[in-house]
Amino acid sequence: MKKPDKHQRWVPYGDTLPEDNGHGVTRRILAYTDGLMCVENDFAAGAVGTLHSHPHTQITYVVSGKFAFSIDGEKRVVTAGDTLLKEDGVIHGCTCLESGKLLDIFTPMREDFVGD
Repeated sequence: MKKPDKHQRWVPYGDTLPEDNGHGVTRRILAYTDGLMCVENDFAAGAVGTLHSHPHTQITYVVSGKFAFSIDGEKRVVTAGDTLLKEDGVIHGCTCLESGKLLDIFTPMREDFVGD
């Protein structure tokens, strides 16, 4: 298993590398180009995505679970099927209330996620 290559057309899930981000969060880089990136994050109940910002626009789709999110100071609880928009520079973070999975789409891609 390894991280996929940039511009890799087919990215079989079983070939991707789950990365332990610590504190109950596992990240899996999926397909990406210079301008777009898809990332899966698995959260254990109680895991925290600390408040942060970055120069990327991010859309998060809640695949499963229940999360308390803060985006630009506004707080909401979200569940499977919900979608969140975090534009570049906006401070955001979450706490996982019930274990779950988030699918993140970034533009442009996150160079910091694929650096060695």
